[in-house]
Amino acid sequence: MSTGTGADSAPGHTSTTTRPAGRNSMFSSLRIRNYRLFATGQVVSNTGTWMQRIAQDWLVLSLTGSASAVGITIALQFLPMLMFGLYGGVLADRLPKRPLLLATQGAMGLTGIALAALTLAGHVQVWHVYLAAFLLGLVTVLDNPARQTFVPEMVGKDQLANAVSLNSANFQSARLVGPAIAGVLITAVGSGWAFLLNGLSFAAPIAALLMMRTRELHPVERQPRGKGQLREGLRYVAGRPELIWPIVLVGFIGTFGFNFPIWLSAFVNTVFHGDAGTYGLFNTLIAAGSLAGALLAARRGHSRLRVLVAAAALFSVLLIVTAFAPGLWLFAALLVPIGMFGLTVNVTANSSVQMATDPEMRGRVMALFMMVFTGGTPLGAPLVGWITDTYGARIGMAAGGAVSLVSALAIAVVLSRVGNLSVRLSRRGLTFVEARSLVKAA
Repeated sequence: MSTGTGADSAPGHTSTTTRPAGRNSMFSSLRIRNYRLFATGQVVSNTGTWMQRIAQDWLVLSLTGSASAVGITIALQFLPMLMFGLYGGVLADRLPKRPLLLATQGAMGLTGIALAALTLAGHVQVWHVYLAAFLLGLVTVLDNPARQTFVPEMVGKDQLANAVSLNSANFQSARLVGPAIAGVLITAVGSGWAFLLNGLSFAAPIAALLMMRTRELHPVERQPRGKGQLREGLRYVAGRPELIWPIVLVGFIGTFGFNFPIWLSAFVNTVFHGDAGTYGLFNTLIAAGSLAGALLAARRGHSRLRVLVAAAALFSVLLIVTAFAPGLWLFAALLVPIGMFGLTVNVTANSSVQMATDPEMRGRVMALFMMVFTGGTPLGAPLVGWITDTYGARIGMAAGGAVSLVSALAIAVVLSRVGNLSVRLSRRGLTFVEARSLVKAA
């Protein structure tokens, strides 16, 4: 969110550091009733979402025995965001967020119930999973920008950075529980029950939205229907280095570095010869690290580009190191810091981009952010899946880390040239120091 008028977020008038006005604490945004309701509903549905993700990946692997098929499933889920993500942002700027979220959350629940019915009836085929993933992706085109831009309407600008971090903490805390429950359910009664519980879990966010006090929201003026709004959003981002370079960086990391369903299922199946419980454990460990990263970000309450670039570089190096871990328990232990630095990349980029954006443009900007972050998956997942199937899980994971590392270092050089960061070599190693003439990220 911009801290003032459009001029406040123009190059030369802003800075990479954003601090909320007033005293902040790790859970300060939870004092707001509407946001507290929202967070409660989300933690329930997020738990169901993680259950379905684990069950979906394991079901596809069981039906096909192929990491590439898992990659195709992931690609289909994120393909709509790549194709239509910007249009979703235009609609999010035009439409009231709360009614829109009621519709999208209900539709997402129905996809889970439909997949559960097919699986429990014993008729599920891999193309059914592909179709469900694609339909879920279509709904996400509207749900993601609406949910992202509804947060400042609930908490206001002073608590936005904290709320964004707590959203991620919410998602990752559910990730601690969801995979574990999914692993037990898959082993005991099959994937269908995980799909069913996910579908039913969306009743919680729907109830939370209905219980909100609309008079306590911070309404943003909706954009009227007009020509050229999509191009206007693209021009807005292109003219602001504090927006475009974080988006480019998370695009590379999201495309090549966040392919854990492919890598982890391949490691379980071909390297460590585990089962669904092992797969759930690996996801839980990543979630533990991610939760720690989200809570640390909430405590910071501000966003810096140097934190974003450094976290991206460390995340990438850890992927490469972990790929060649010789034993299961060392591999598992390294998943915790991978989760922490990966989440730091996501939260820091998300909050800095939101806070650098004027309210009337936020839907389009965040749609572009999510399109780049998740929309690259249809391109990266099949390629990473093919590399993993052809050359093995270790090479597949290391290759993703290598591409992510090159992108992080390249963005560091670009930012230093536009005046955002100075890259210095000191006794502590490679560090990123904010230049005094910095272009703003808040």
